[in-house]
Amino acid sequence: MMSSKTYTLKNLNSLFKSNNSRTSLAIKNIIGSLVAKGGSVLISLLVVPLTINYVNATQYGIWLALSSIIAWFSLFDIGLGNGLKNKLTQALASNELGLAKIYISTTYAILVLLVGVFILVFIAVNQMVTWSSVLSLPAEMEAELRKLISLVFIFFCIQFILQIIIVILTAHQNLSTASLLVFLGNLVSLAIIAVLTRTTQGSLFNLALAFSISPLLVYLLATLFYFKKGYKTIAPSFKHIDFKYSKALMGLGIKFFIIQIAVVILYQTTNLLLMKLYGPDEVTSYNIGYKYFGVIQMFFAIVIAPFWVAFSDAFYKNDITWIQKTIKKLLGIWTLVSIGGLFMLVVSIPVIRLWVGDSVNYKWQNGLALFLYFASSTFGTIFIFFINGTGKIFIQFVTSLISPLLFIPLALYLGKHFGQSGVIYSSIICNFYGILIAPIQYRKIIAGNAAGIWGR
Repeated sequence: MMSSKTYTLKNLNSLFKSNNSRTSLAIKNIIGSLVAKGGSVLISLLVVPLTINYVNATQYGIWLALSSIIAWFSLFDIGLGNGLKNKLTQALASNELGLAKIYISTTYAILVLLVGVFILVFIAVNQMVTWSSVLSLPAEMEAELRKLISLVFIFFCIQFILQIIIVILTAHQNLSTASLLVFLGNLVSLAIIAVLTRTTQGSLFNLALAFSISPLLVYLLATLFYFKKGYKTIAPSFKHIDFKYSKALMGLGIKFFIIQIAVVILYQTTNLLLMKLYGPDEVTSYNIGYKYFGVIQMFFAIVIAPFWVAFSDAFYKNDITWIQKTIKKLLGIWTLVSIGGLFMLVVSIPVIRLWVGDSVNYKWQNGLALFLYFASSTFGTIFIFFINGTGKIFIQFVTSLISPLLFIPLALYLGKHFGQSGVIYSSIICNFYGILIAPIQYRKIIAGNAAGIWGR
């Protein structure tokens, strides 16, 4: 694992060697993000055994299932995140700071209204839902679960607004700083949990508080800092709120929103399906393997992250040669990362046992399924980022409507017959757009013969 990653890092600059300014900026962000996200990986590896020792594997599985439910709401910005990123980037490029200020102010205003709606819906739903039944847990846990979910939801709503600073940093092509904020949030969580293990008895409520409050504090301080310092000229204000810009902000965002919902259904419902089929211990087992092999996706995400905007810039400037060379180099890096993933698979049993002990029942066949899942999804991401950059996302939009409908019954069927690995293979099958269709669409767009739905 280390040799492949080290090789990739040392040769990253040569793989992307170019006098092109967009390539140089991408490399700068990749290296900065690599340091920050590498730290996040290390912290995530440390926090798992610490957390399981603080509570237990069953309670940790409950927390993971609850956080999956809350994660569904994180994408309910109706495309505002992607809309703000695109529009703010355009405004900054043309030095229209007044317009940038309107976009930011209006986005914050819309998000506050959305949070108000979320809270009203939650108050109504929370009175009607029996959470212990939803999560297949003992009825005597109902009071604790209701209190726990209320806490996590309140903190989520606040974070939902504050995390816009990440979008603003991205629009400024400051991805490495955005990654640093995520790292700091993880670091604060680790510190709080370490203190809790020494000062309190195991508590699911305290665990949820630690994980919920940490990113909120980091995003709040970052928001105050940047709007007082570097981004003062575009800081939000009441008088710059103008809802007539809402449509412009959302734009393609509505389609991206539907695509994101499909992603949530495909990947976040896995915890709930495993909870229903096998109980919380299987959720913990799955997430341990997911975090271990997730290093593949996390590392590749660092490399690919700057290229959405870069592909967009190159496409509209008709720099097809740069796009083709970059795709080829990204495929080379993907190959190296996949080889590293194979090595991780070979040593997975002793490494995971060393990491979390014998409290988690990890199986090699589940590891194989997770390796194939991450290898195939990162492959598809290369072409999806290019297509997203061009805005030709109609086919992706349509398939995002089909995949969730296919996933749940397929996952239930394969999960019952093949266990955890069956659910994972269902995710791979349902990612048919990224694995099969996106590469074909890329070639058609590059060749200039993307007719009909291929060019929409």
